[in-house]
Amino acid sequence: MSDIWLDEVAWDERGLVPAIAQEAGTGKLLMLAWMNREALAETVRSGRAVYWARSRDKLWHKGEESGHVQHVREIRLDCDGDVVLLTVQQVGGIACHTGRGRCFFRRLENDAWVVTEPVIKDPRQIYGSEP
Repeated sequence: MSDIWLDEVAWDERGLVPAIAQEAGTGKLLMLAWMNREALAETVRSGRAVYWARSRDKLWHKGEESGHVQHVREIRLDCDGDVVLLTVQQVGGIACHTGRGRCFFRRLENDAWVVTEPVIKDPRQIYGSEP
């Protein structure tokens, strides 16, 4: 399989592109992460979301520690080629390292961030220690 399609992605100066994970069926935005060429190519090859962990400077296979993998159903590229959208099936219903269903669990209300979604599973039970 040719990977010439990767050349159409507008990678930033670090060779990264933001990737949004959206839940198949509900359309709920789960998280934003980053991908490099290798991560996007591996995602396509495996059918499971693979990201670039900027803090660890390495590939991050979503769910490799937690078991909360993302099965990719569709991949889209925005009009400018600088954002990837993954439509995924989120295993276990937890996408966030805080143990919540998604990373966007705070809403701005009256000049304060209010937590609007509960912890589904304590992160210490998922990772063995605080993530």
